[in-house]
Amino acid sequence: MSRAAIIVLDGLGIGPAHDTDQYGDSGSNTLGNVARNVGGLSLPQLEALGLGSCAPLDGVPPAPRPRAAFGVCEPASPGKDSTTGHWEICGLILLKPFPTYPHGFPSKVIEAFSRRTGRGVLGNITSSGTAILDAYGAEHCRTGAWIVYTSADSVFQIAAHESVVAPAELYAACEIARQSLQAEHAVSRVIARPFTGRPGAWQRTAGRRDFSLPPPRATLLDRLAGAGIDRVGVGKVDDLFAGRGITSEHAATNREAYRLIAEALTTMDHGLLLANVIEFDQTWGHRNDVPGFYQGLQELDRALPQILHAVRDQDLVIFTADHGNDPTTPSTDHSREVVPLLVVGPRVQPVDLGRRRTFADIGQTVAEFFQVPALEAGTSFLSEVWLD
Repeated sequence: MSRAAIIVLDGLGIGPAHDTDQYGDSGSNTLGNVARNVGGLSLPQLEALGLGSCAPLDGVPPAPRPRAAFGVCEPASPGKDSTTGHWEICGLILLKPFPTYPHGFPSKVIEAFSRRTGRGVLGNITSSGTAILDAYGAEHCRTGAWIVYTSADSVFQIAAHESVVAPAELYAACEIARQSLQAEHAVSRVIARPFTGRPGAWQRTAGRRDFSLPPPRATLLDRLAGAGIDRVGVGKVDDLFAGRGITSEHAATNREAYRLIAEALTTMDHGLLLANVIEFDQTWGHRNDVPGFYQGLQELDRALPQILHAVRDQDLVIFTADHGNDPTTPSTDHSREVVPLLVVGPRVQPVDLGRRRTFADIGQTVAEFFQVPALEAGTSFLSEVWLD
C-alpha cells in the first residue's frame, strides 16, 4: 500500500543555477530576494521542515533538527518553463529547448491560425497577461479578433472575453493551434486565457487551460501506469503531460490546491499524488507582487499541518518546484534557478541531500520507491533517506 506525493510549488525557486546568467536572469533568487525585500520571512512550519537548510533565507535559519531531508535540485534541461520542469521532475530531460518567439510568431503561423479559426488576430507580441488585456481588450471586444501573445517561455497564448467568444470556441481554437504548432514551431504549450470585465477592470477567469505537447519519451507517469500503480493529479499536471498517464482535478488557487492535496492524502489507498500549486507563479511571480508572494508563503505555512497530518507511516512526500519566478526583478517572466527539495515522511531520515544535478533525481527516487523500471535520467536518493 505504498503512497508517494510530489508537490510542485510552481515558480518557487531558491537561488541561481549554474547557468542562470546564460538565461538573462542574473540576480534572480525567488525565495532569497522575497525574504530580503520583506525584511525576513516568518514561516515556522517550513522552518521546522528545514527550508532554511536548503539555502540561506533571511528570517528562516537552518533548523537544528529538521523534520525533512533537504537540499536543492539543479535544472538539467534547457529552458525554464513549467512543462520542461515537470517533465524533468518525472525523469525526462529535454535534448533541446522548446522554441521561443521574443519578436512574435511568424506571419505564416498567425495567418494560418486566423484562417482556420475564422477570426482575426491582435497583438502577436511578447507581453504579460495583464498588460496585453489593457492594450487590446477593448479592440477585441469590438472586433472579436483573438488576442495572441507569448512570453520569454515557449507558449502560444490566446485570450478572449467570455461574452465575445464562448470558452468552448476558445478551447477549440487552442486545439487547432496545438495541431498546427509542430516541428520547428512546436511550442511547449498553447494556453487558453479567457477573461471578463471591462476596460480598466479586466479579470482573467479560472477557465485557463494548457494544451501541451505529449512527452517524447517515457516519464515516471508512464512507468507507474505500466505497472498498474494509481496516479492522482491536483492542478494543471494533466495539461502539462497532455493527459498522458494522469487525470487531475484543477485548482484555481493555492488554497484550493492545499485542500485537494489534503483530501487526496486522506483518501488514497496507494499510488502517486502529483500536484501543482499555481499561484506563486501565476498570481504573484508574473505580476511582481512581492507582498502577495509573501502572503502566499504564509498561507502555505498555515496549510502544512493539515497536509502533513494526512501522511501515513509508509508515505514518501516531496515538496519541490519547477523553476523560479522572482517577483523582485524587473522581469515578469520565469527565472532559471535551483529549486528546493524537502522530503517528508515518518520513515524519512532528515539528512542533507546536497545540490542534486537534476530535478530528475526526484522521479528516479519515486520510481525506485514503487519498484518500477528505472527512468532514463536521474539518481535516486531513496537509500539516503528511507529507514526500513
